[in-house]
Amino acid sequence: MSLPFLVEIGTEELPPKALKALHEHFAAGIASGLKEAGLAHEKIHAFGAPRRLAVLVENLELRQADQQIEKLGPNVANAFDADGKPTKATEGFARSCGIAVEQLQRTQTDKGERLVFRSAQEGKFALDLLPGIVTASLDKLPIPKRMRWGAKRAEFVRPVHWLVMLLGKQVVDAEILGIKAGRDTRGHRFHANRNFPLANALDYQLTLEKDAKVIADFNERRGHIRAQVEQLGRKFNGTAVIDENLLDEVTGLVEWPVALAGNFEERFLAVPPEALISSMKEHQKYFHVVDASRKLLPHFITIANIESKDPAKVIDGNERVIRPRLSDAAFFYETDLKTPLIERREKLKSVVFQEKLGTVFEKTERIAQLAGFIAEKIHGNSDWAKRAGALSKADLVSNMVGEFDDMQGIAGTYYALHDGEPNEVAHALREHYQPRFAGDELPATTTGAAVALADRLDTLVGIFGIGQPPTGSKDPFALRRAALGVLRLIVEKNFDLDLRELLQKAQAQYPQFSAQSDLAETILAYMLERFRAWFEDENIPAEVFMAVSAKQLSQPLDINQRVQAVFRFSQLPEAQALAAANKRVSNILAKQSGDAELPALQMQLLTESAEKELAQQVTTLQQKVQPLFAARHYREGLEQLASLRGAVDAFFDNVMVMADDLAVRNNRLALLSQLRNLFLEVADISLLAPTTK
Repeated sequence: MSLPFLVEIGTEELPPKALKALHEHFAAGIASGLKEAGLAHEKIHAFGAPRRLAVLVENLELRQADQQIEKLGPNVANAFDADGKPTKATEGFARSCGIAVEQLQRTQTDKGERLVFRSAQEGKFALDLLPGIVTASLDKLPIPKRMRWGAKRAEFVRPVHWLVMLLGKQVVDAEILGIKAGRDTRGHRFHANRNFPLANALDYQLTLEKDAKVIADFNERRGHIRAQVEQLGRKFNGTAVIDENLLDEVTGLVEWPVALAGNFEERFLAVPPEALISSMKEHQKYFHVVDASRKLLPHFITIANIESKDPAKVIDGNERVIRPRLSDAAFFYETDLKTPLIERREKLKSVVFQEKLGTVFEKTERIAQLAGFIAEKIHGNSDWAKRAGALSKADLVSNMVGEFDDMQGIAGTYYALHDGEPNEVAHALREHYQPRFAGDELPATTTGAAVALADRLDTLVGIFGIGQPPTGSKDPFALRRAALGVLRLIVEKNFDLDLRELLQKAQAQYPQFSAQSDLAETILAYMLERFRAWFEDENIPAEVFMAVSAKQLSQPLDINQRVQAVFRFSQLPEAQALAAANKRVSNILAKQSGDAELPALQMQLLTESAEKELAQQVTTLQQKVQPLFAARHYREGLEQLASLRGAVDAFFDNVMVMADDLAVRNNRLALLSQLRNLFLEVADISLLAPTTK
């Protein structure tokens, strides 16, 4: 027999940004507890609203299945002494099972005949198990800091005011977080601020939505908000821009969402739209509206938690609230425009980048020089890159960024354009912060990319130079992100740059690090380790990257091209045999005096048909693949080399490498060395062969 089970924790308003995770984890914890208890059930529904976390389990079994318990004891041979009396170990085992020695049974095992205790354990009732399952799930919720309230000892993310626990129509006898379970839920704080008794667990969602003005399902409420916001956006002949994180946060703020549209004065559109959007989104939780060309319109959409009898008053109130915010943004913008960015740089001399690394002004000096060097390497405009590097942090001391910190770079772009800077220089001020996170866009301009690389490389060298590399738990300067950003920029923008050269150039700009001869190499090794993790995230096996790493390369674009080619090669049917053959060749050559001392291959010393065939194929393929490898067409070259499998297998099956005749032996070793070097042009594919214990 089975019945639905409902649990609802009623609280003060929960943190809106955490609500999505809290209600999902609560349901997952209940599911895990039921599975561990062996209680079968059907679908589990998670509910999360500002004042409640709830879980509804369909068709929960009312009782665990009976279990057969089997507990093994001592070996029969050691269980009794010479007189047939039980040993102390046997008596202790019987006592632990709660029976006499005579009641123990015997069973055959792979370790011989042993004493055994068998019994049937009756399954427990769900009514008795559910309080513990709920409590365990609540204890595991991702709550950074729990609070107490009143004189209670219970701790939770917010004070708890009511608890519903129903198994079908029956209230579960439980007390959780200091509250006795009942059947009364509560309605909307304003529309229906009273108790609503639930006759049955299945009545939960319908009762709240129909009578209590609460949409308890987080995703359903989220869908309602999205639909209403989109509809109002269309009324303005525009499109409401819905930020998914903002949508989640607003969903966590309201129980009964009602979308309302307001306006602001068109004069504010002279302000950078990013500042207006930031103000509306961060401070007021408004959604903004754009036209067909993505230009900001003077409208906003807010989500109320009530159905007002006079929505015009609610809208008017929101318009009054947003006006001073936008006025501040306009004032900051207009004030900032009075001081050119190049003059604003002077203020950076009093802003510390890092105590041991000087000021932000000094950092921009280094960025400018390194960006100019990089720009030359990637066929950009060196002068623009130097100018953008010098101006890259100037907006940090502007009024706009002081108020809206997410405007850094963005404000600089607007100010640079106003100052008459070249268009690419201006846009580089915004772009050099990209990518900010995994999957973020990369700079569109060459100048922006050069400054982005220079900024990150300077930080990496500086922080490593003062001996503060990232640890397992700490990375205060986001060096992992900086390293991955550099790698992404080089690989995805197809920049043929040498990391070792760039790091050495960056280090040269720090006179205090001139004595650290291994600094650039240390950072290079760190960045290549991040590269390995990158490929693992793409499900490329570690041995593929290690095969390329054996070449000790430092050009990320070239490394990526090789890794992708070797990965494709590793999936060919011939790959494993050729990898094993290369490993065998490596081992053979390692035991000899070294490849460099081997004489050149002499065709006249080849006597066996298998070695002649291999030599012919190696010579022919060498001519074919060398141009491919030179052009970095590694995949095509390796695919050509895959055809060697048959000749390689025949060679090892029919030819004795270590012949008695020294000249013949060395000639065969020279042939194998030539074979191995063909593959080594790309990677050490012997590392693809499985290791043997």
